[in-house]
Amino acid sequence: MSMNNSPNIFLDPSTNRFQVNVINESHDNNTALQEDVAPPHYEETSFTEEAHGRLRISHRPGNRALYENFLQNGDTVKSDGNFHPYDTHSNTYYLKTFGHNTVDAIPNIDYYRNTGSISGAKMNRPSLLEIHEQLAKNIAVNPSSVDRVTNGDGTPGDEVAANKEEENKGGFVKFGWVKGVLVRCMLNIWGVMLFIRLSWIVGQAGIGLGVVIILLATAVTSITGLSTSAIATNGFVRGGGAYYLISRSLGPEFGGSIGLIFAFANAVAVAMYVVGFAETVVELLKSSNALMVDEFNDIRIIGSITVVVLLGISVAGMEWEAKAQVILLVILLIAIANFFIGTVIPTNNEKKARGFFNYQASIFEENFGPDFRGEGFFSVFAIFFPAATGILAGANISGDLEDPQAAIPKGTMLAILITTVAYLGVAICVASCVVRDATGNMNNTVVSGMNCNGSSACTLGYDFSSCETQECRYGLMHNFQVMSMVSGFGPLITAGIFSATLSSALASLVSAPKVFQALCKDNIYKALHFFAKGHGKNNEPLRGYVLTFIIAMAFILIAELNTIAPIISNFFLASYALINFSCFHASYAKSPGWRPAFKYYNMWVSLFGAMLCCGVMFVINWWAALITYAIELFLYIYVTYKKPEVNWGSSAQALYYVNALDSALELTTVEDHVKNFRPQCIVLTGCPMTRPALLDITHSFTKNNGLCICCQVYTGARKLCVKEMNSGMAKKQAWLTKNKRKAFYAAVAADSFRDGVKSLLQASGLGRMRPNTLVLGFKTDWRDASAVQIENYVGVIHDAFDFEVGVVIIRISQGFDISQVLQVQEDLEKLEQERLALEATIKDNEFEEENRGIRGFLSKARKLNITKHVTKKDSSINTIQSMHVGEFNQRLLEASNQFKKKQGKGTIDVWWLFDDGGLTLLIPYILTLRKKWKDCKLRIFTGGKINRLEDEKLAMTSLLNKFRIKYADIKIIGNVNMKPNKESWKFFEEMIEPYRLHESCKDLTTAEKLKKETPWKITDAELEAFKEKNYRQVHLNELLQEHSRAANLIVLSLPVARKGVVSDHLYMAWLEILSRNLPPILLVRGNHKNVLTFYS
Repeated sequence: MSMNNSPNIFLDPSTNRFQVNVINESHDNNTALQEDVAPPHYEETSFTEEAHGRLRISHRPGNRALYENFLQNGDTVKSDGNFHPYDTHSNTYYLKTFGHNTVDAIPNIDYYRNTGSISGAKMNRPSLLEIHEQLAKNIAVNPSSVDRVTNGDGTPGDEVAANKEEENKGGFVKFGWVKGVLVRCMLNIWGVMLFIRLSWIVGQAGIGLGVVIILLATAVTSITGLSTSAIATNGFVRGGGAYYLISRSLGPEFGGSIGLIFAFANAVAVAMYVVGFAETVVELLKSSNALMVDEFNDIRIIGSITVVVLLGISVAGMEWEAKAQVILLVILLIAIANFFIGTVIPTNNEKKARGFFNYQASIFEENFGPDFRGEGFFSVFAIFFPAATGILAGANISGDLEDPQAAIPKGTMLAILITTVAYLGVAICVASCVVRDATGNMNNTVVSGMNCNGSSACTLGYDFSSCETQECRYGLMHNFQVMSMVSGFGPLITAGIFSATLSSALASLVSAPKVFQALCKDNIYKALHFFAKGHGKNNEPLRGYVLTFIIAMAFILIAELNTIAPIISNFFLASYALINFSCFHASYAKSPGWRPAFKYYNMWVSLFGAMLCCGVMFVINWWAALITYAIELFLYIYVTYKKPEVNWGSSAQALYYVNALDSALELTTVEDHVKNFRPQCIVLTGCPMTRPALLDITHSFTKNNGLCICCQVYTGARKLCVKEMNSGMAKKQAWLTKNKRKAFYAAVAADSFRDGVKSLLQASGLGRMRPNTLVLGFKTDWRDASAVQIENYVGVIHDAFDFEVGVVIIRISQGFDISQVLQVQEDLEKLEQERLALEATIKDNEFEEENRGIRGFLSKARKLNITKHVTKKDSSINTIQSMHVGEFNQRLLEASNQFKKKQGKGTIDVWWLFDDGGLTLLIPYILTLRKKWKDCKLRIFTGGKINRLEDEKLAMTSLLNKFRIKYADIKIIGNVNMKPNKESWKFFEEMIEPYRLHESCKDLTTAEKLKKETPWKITDAELEAFKEKNYRQVHLNELLQEHSRAANLIVLSLPVARKGVVSDHLYMAWLEILSRNLPPILLVRGNHKNVLTFYS
């Protein structure tokens, strides 16, 4: 081995401060391979005082070509996807970091990217195992590992490949904050309300309350803008706008529900804005007597044509749409400037007669106060508020922004500021120039000696008093075209109206498909996934455009827009409310991942904003608000029920953790009380899916009632065990969740089974939520097991008692382990996959042959051969399948599912022979509360003296009544300690015979030698000492056979073996004889602390 790390290999040691040195370590190719996985591409650097310039990579002279493709940018070393610095079968390359050779990597953004990131390729940092374990000297690299490392996992996905393909076409079109956000938001906020309703609003509310209305609406949008900015700067923002922000903050339930109605609201808004444009055009046609059909149908015709034109602009691409938006903004700004210019141009008599007198202090004073006529403050506010919406127009195309994190806050907040100033300026100016009522008659001048009564128009020479008795057509209260009258050039205001409506329609036409596409890509609503596909270099949602076009056309042709309008406004407000709530919720959850770069927000202000949005929804229209909430609730329930398989790290997840932690801490302050006792179980299931029946019966008395932890102990080579354990944790917990088992999964790696369980008994749980009961299956193969295995199994029971934990041993006739069944099922699935793949191959061959035209006739013979081959293959598969089915253990499968089924009418026989604190009685009682076991009645069996059977029964009856436990029958067994019959005793003796020492038949020296060699064997002295107990266990099985053979379940007091006195094999023999040839049986022993009480 040679290490090329001499100083002379660095090309320019005096010009670089930040230097990466690549070290080439050569090895013998014939050495056995120690790893078959390609090591990831690491970046490592060397900081030297003399390095100041560019990044330099040193290499051996013969390897210069290998490094020509590296991108040298000062802090990263990236491959172009065709080369990897480890891509060799004979050489291992290391980098020099901080002056020494290591595989440890420096911080790099590429390690933190998501797989499939568009902005850069994901790279894998060295794992802790690779740094911690001994370094392999020979590393063979699969050539395809470049893709694995570059993309972070396996081969690149479809999305990654699609992104690369689109980039190769010519790159994405990205917008800056001005064209992408500021322009769009300003155009969407400024609507027809500015030109045809603002004068009426300020006439009704006056300047004072008019300013309050504008500022109140601005407060709602500003708070929402601040919340949007905070969320948008808390990480990379993809396409989807409001939907993306809400779903990534609050989760798919809220995001999926609001995303659908938000996209629909934008689609219908297209129709609303287009109809507004069409109405203005029709008014012009009507004034010129140029209607095509009639007023109503002309609106339909013009609206339809307009939507088609707008769709063409949108489908042409974002560049064309952006150019159109800029042109419309210029027209809009000219129209607004035209209005302000008109206010200072000296008025004429015609305009005076219509109420316009230029700036007058008297008019300002008169119009400052409110003059509500048939309206109120909130009704006027409800009319104005839609003019303030549109602040999400920029966020909705977040996927098309160059830097969404910077563009959305800057563009949105500046747009709100500019539009608010414009609204305030127009409102104050128009109310300072135009009176509320005017006749339009130039002859209505003031007669000398007339009392004006404070009327500003009167003081200016006009008498509009007739408006008090008859309806006038002019003034702020009556003329919606006040801005056209005031402006310097009226047609420019009409152009402004056109610009405002068309720009809003265009923005909504773009927003709806973009939001809808993002929603469909996440596959929350699987039926809508068809609309997720994008086209072109900008991933345009053409299918979404068509759907939006159809919705807009439908509402233009058939909908009653005046009825739909308040619902649409409430849909937007619901989105605003959830964005504000998202910001509050993320802050309140205190997740370390909540680190927005935008700091000018406050969680309580965001909450106030959410409440304000909800209030405004009811102010605008209470029934529309109720409809909005009902739709959102329905969609929320639907998404929650479907449980989409996504994990976005939402604030809801963070809050779940905080609440759980707080509850666990609060629980530690609560003292244990016997009334609140519940079984909290460690279940030794191993892999949960291999022993489902053991988990099912335990789950029956812990579900919604106590803690259940499925535990697995890995023994063997530590490195392999830890690797297997870590890789399977998430999978096994996911299996529990998928199968609706309210349980946790825990695993440990230990030197022995007993050591592992001992660790679990001591360390499992949290605070007061600690296991108090150990549940394990009976070791049915104990007679074939080694002495060490028996010692471990019985030792686990001893350890549980040492830690004062109750023990439940469960036995069913077929055993619990169904790993063989699972293996058969897995083999069958593989065979089925192979069969389907074969069929697909044959279909492809047939399709290719059919496409050969005339030559297809010549291939019939070949096709026939293929068909015969397939038939043979299928028959072989069927033979294999039938062979597996023949081996399939149907009884084992049925036994594993027996506790999933509803138990019919029957009994749970409780043999409460020894008082263990009540656990033997509590577990069956809890079972009878479950739906599957509710038809089973409790029968209580206990031991007693033959001459006091009735007294014992009365005492037990009294005790059970005080415990308030319902039972069907009580039986007192008086002959528990009788000798068993000969057949039973003979079976017991034959069972323990292989494990007896028989030292009494041997001389003393031989006996002592045997004791040392096989200390686990049962001695004659031990059998004699426990003769009565042996009789009892055997006779108990006879009693169980007699009384409980037909029971659905038996619960029996577990005998306790004294440590160091009763041998392990003798104890296993007791358990075997007790539970032999019986229905499912639970051997239960509590920790001898009360778990039942009759006190209130």
